[in-house]
Amino acid sequence: MANSKYEYVKSFESEDEVMYPNLIVVRIDGRSFARFSEVNEFVKPNDERALNLMNSCAKSVLEKYPDIVLAYGFSDEYSFIFKKETKFYQRRAGKILSLIVSYFTSLYVVKWKEFFPHEEMRFTPSFKSRIICCPSIEVLQAYLAWRQRECHSNNQYNTCFWMLMIKSGKSETEAHDILKGTQKQEKNEILFQQFAINYKNLPSMYRQGSCILKTEVDETVKIPDNDTPVKRLKKTVSIIRSENIASRNFWNDYSYLCKELGCFHQNVNNIKHEFLKLFQFENKLLPFTWIVIRIDGSHFHRFSEVQEFEKPNDEQALKLMNACAVAVLEEFNDIVFAYGVSDEYSFVLKRNTQLYQRRSSEIVSAVVSFFSSTYVIKWKEFFPNKDLKYTPNFDGRAVCYPAYEIIRDYLAWRQVDCHINNQYNTCFWMLVKSGKTTREAQSLLKGTQTQEKNQMLSQLFCIDYNTLPLIFRNGSSVFWDKEMMVTDNGVVAKSHKKVVVQHPNIIEDGFWEAHPLILEVTSPRS
Repeated sequence: MANSKYEYVKSFESEDEVMYPNLIVVRIDGRSFARFSEVNEFVKPNDERALNLMNSCAKSVLEKYPDIVLAYGFSDEYSFIFKKETKFYQRRAGKILSLIVSYFTSLYVVKWKEFFPHEEMRFTPSFKSRIICCPSIEVLQAYLAWRQRECHSNNQYNTCFWMLMIKSGKSETEAHDILKGTQKQEKNEILFQQFAINYKNLPSMYRQGSCILKTEVDETVKIPDNDTPVKRLKKTVSIIRSENIASRNFWNDYSYLCKELGCFHQNVNNIKHEFLKLFQFENKLLPFTWIVIRIDGSHFHRFSEVQEFEKPNDEQALKLMNACAVAVLEEFNDIVFAYGVSDEYSFVLKRNTQLYQRRSSEIVSAVVSFFSSTYVIKWKEFFPNKDLKYTPNFDGRAVCYPAYEIIRDYLAWRQVDCHINNQYNTCFWMLVKSGKTTREAQSLLKGTQTQEKNQMLSQLFCIDYNTLPLIFRNGSSVFWDKEMMVTDNGVVAKSHKKVVVQHPNIIEDGFWEAHPLILEVTSPRS
């Protein structure tokens, strides 16, 4: 990380550690999924392919992250439970929830064709996520029981509702009125008497949801130069279904769950979801401050290596990041500015935003998820001849900046970082391409200042650093600007706002004086 006079802005970052011994649950929920399922013409009341896609994504999440031992999901939601002793990213809530939702979303887009081979995705999918802190195994048990009851009741209602509409020709209002106030048995009678459907015979995936868990099995391994095979424990990930995943019998059948989370000592009854809501790890961001959502690529060194990005800068990769940022601004009206470089982007929300009631987890996860989804969807647009070989994901954080000068300094800090890192990387990769090892290149650059790096580039490689493309040296700024429609006579016929990508100097005042409305200081009541 580059050093500059703007480094002080890091002090505004707050800790959001989920303290031990709380059990960590990451719950993700589809964002605007009613619209998504409608546009993509999902079968009602349940689309088996869509549910299998969700399950496949969740299974891959467990396979990627060793610390997740159990997941439960139905419809457009999934809950991921981490082992009790986890130190995954040192238990920081924002990091955890953003990584999981980002990876899940990327997988959803990547795997779409596997489950919908003949249908194009017509709407960008995204999810929100939150952390639930369970201070005891009993609270986790109650949480799982609550989610499975929601699965039962929601599916029973939806099955009745859609049968009334599809088979009986009822309107949406009529179907709601018929079901209003009905109990479980009454819904079962409607299904049986009117549609000859025995609810209990419907697929268990619809009624019970899906449970994905890790188990340990013996694996026989043949050791070279040893005639005797050796047995070792191997972790496997399985999708199973049960009427009651919160029961003692189910839980205690899987020793790995008891080992990593604890055992259920009795069955749970009378779940009150109001009680469980108390355990949501929620951080409401300070009012009347600029909120910055900063996202960073997770293990993008590895990603760029696998995808063979050009070094020190791959212009197409940067333009893909910029296209994703444009899509984010178009999706979230309260984001007024974004600045990006390499595999990171910072999104600035207006001071008086009430997006998701300023709840940190929802804002961060929604932005990170939408960005991740768009990155995968737009990949072929920028890399038409390259397959996506590695599922990308990002992490995010939210930081509040209380004053105009401080938000300006934050953005200046990121651009200074861009300058220093790009200059170093340009020198480093030119040295490597000239035949130096990475260690030799690092040694040659150690302790060098700006002027020395510029001289090295000029004398050794005939490169004038100041003539390199601005997208590399200045990074990218994304914001709403007016587009003028001018007639042949030079008269402005009309104008409209559109999102633009430029590469200006945002450290000095000139850019902000030319665009005063981006960070317009609004009063608390405006």
